[in-house]
Amino acid sequence: MSTPAPLRIGVLGCADIAVRRMLPAMAALPETEVAAVASRDPEKAAAAAAPYGAAAVLGYEALLRRDDVDAVYVPLPAALHAEWTGAALRAGKHVLAEKPLTTDLESTAALLDLAEAAGLALMENVMFVHHRLHTDVRALVADGVIGELRSLHASFGIPRLPDTDIRHDPELGGGALGDVGVYPLRAAQHLLGDDLDVLGAHLVRGAGSRVETAGGALLATPAGVTAHIAFGMDHGYRSAYELWGSAGRLTVERAYTPPAGHRPVVRLETRTGVEERVLDADDQVRNTVAAFAALVASVRAGEPAAHDREAPLRQARLLDAVRRRAALVRPVPEAARPRADAAARPARTPTGP
Repeated sequence: MSTPAPLRIGVLGCADIAVRRMLPAMAALPETEVAAVASRDPEKAAAAAAPYGAAAVLGYEALLRRDDVDAVYVPLPAALHAEWTGAALRAGKHVLAEKPLTTDLESTAALLDLAEAAGLALMENVMFVHHRLHTDVRALVADGVIGELRSLHASFGIPRLPDTDIRHDPELGGGALGDVGVYPLRAAQHLLGDDLDVLGAHLVRGAGSRVETAGGALLATPAGVTAHIAFGMDHGYRSAYELWGSAGRLTVERAYTPPAGHRPVVRLETRTGVEERVLDADDQVRNTVAAFAALVASVRAGEPAAHDREAPLRQARLLDAVRRRAALVRPVPEAARPRADAAARPARTPTGP
């Protein structure tokens, strides 16, 4: 039996995540190959395509017209996802698009409908759910190592990026909710199930910012398990979640973006003491590309997909519910923001009553 030809992938744009992580993974897997890289800058396209012997293409439309491209990876700014994902699907290409798939629920639903009607695969690139760490965590909870589950605390925050970064541009789909908030919110879905009610939410716009820079949400399952979510992009780095049960706690650090060689540590705290379990390393980028290739293969064969095609829609509903519940993005008054020079000074030692 002959080996199937690899899935030929074209890349729209030369975003950092594409060049640094996704292109090497696509080239390394036998199921996929990098066929072409498109950019509005011919030098960028050539530099990104050269290591893989791929075609350098000027302009996204030109890539979509190529017969040697079976599927397209879309790492463009979030506000452009709907336009170019839709264009790729209408051109007959399978699509892997960066998260969030679009910036609103209606556009996400429309793209999923378009893909289904065209018989094409459409997958949102949320990589951490493909790391086996989280499967192991779910198994530990199911085995009762922390008793009956009571709550999840999940957070993701990154230090402030330059004001010119696309995350600060509302016209490009910037904002903390879709960029960093999606991680702990998706973790809540992944670990607690999709039937989550948004009890409360809050979004904050930092002084001088045109987008929300931080936020939080309180969710609950029908069984009463709560999820406390915090996120932001003007924070000390944190990428973690904690599951709290009737008999203990389970904590995971570096939960969402671990490098391929990282060995995750699951910290268990119970009445009998503290245990740290060091798990095997896993490559969530490679796993994600493999999952996309498998999804395309199942669609081509007319078989049920092992991958959950509706996951992007449920995630979009949750993000929409958080935004609607927050209702108002409240700016932080300048006076309420800590001064960097004040934060750097040591606290005074009390000298009297």
